[in-house]
Amino acid sequence: MSIQYVSDSKGKTTGVFIPVKEWEKLKEKYEGLEEATEAMPGWHKGVVRERLTEYKANPHTAVPFEEALTALENE
Repeated sequence: MSIQYVSDSKGKTTGVFIPVKEWEKLKEKYEGLEEATEAMPGWHKGVVRERLTEYKANPHTAVPFEEALTALENE
């Protein structure tokens, strides 16, 4: 796969360029990938920002992924 990384002036990677042919192959291989790349709605960004702020203020309240998943499945 011919991936190109995009960096800012400080050398920090800020993006990835995937050739269209490779992108098409990935979409065929991973169902739902294209839908996952659609722009996030503004309201959703707000929710994510709020949750990140909450986490940064109280990181000890975080629950491991598997534990959270089990709790959701039990509801």
